Amino acid sequence: MAIISQRRVRAYFATSARAGNTTAQGRALESLICYVLSRIPGVDRITTNPLNIFKTEEIDVSFWNDGLTRGLTFLPTVMLVECKNWSHAVGSQEVAYFAARLRHRGSQYGLLIAANGITGDPGDLSRAHYEMATALAEGQRILVITKAELLQLTHSEQFVALLKEKICDLVVSGTCLG
Repeated sequence: MAIISQRRVRAYFATSARAGNTTAQGRALESLICYVLSRIPGVDRITTNPLNIFKTEEIDVSFWNDGLTRGLTFLPTVMLVECKNWSHAVGSQEVAYFAARLRHRGSQYGLLIAANGITGDPGDLSRAHYEMATALAEGQRILVITKAELLQLTHSEQFVALLKEKICDLVVSGTCLG
């Protein structure tokens, strides 16, 4: 597996912190996740900000997954990613909207890169955790990745292992635990 440069990861977050607006902050997080994904064997055709045919919904990042043995064999061939590089946790409305975009495209899985996690309590399924549980019941598995988790990565195999852990936690608990 490939090395993930922590210097580069920190540089993306530093660029985001210096950004003059939320759009630029979001673009920095999109660039970071594109870098991390590009380090995984079998992941390519990474695109950013494509609109659907009706020009009503944008996806921050999408990528092709060949499902190689040392890569993401457990995930579908096309994956969608939503990036929220906010100073606060992502709320229920945004989680529900991402789940709807996944549903509109027939996608079972999606990655939500939420720098500061999601709102609510996983124990009582409040706020965004309720939407996570609802999405799961409707067939969408949204995997939430935080800034703290990205800052710990040094190899692509760690990111693959993190995604496996997130799927297990989601299916067993009914929401994300981190």
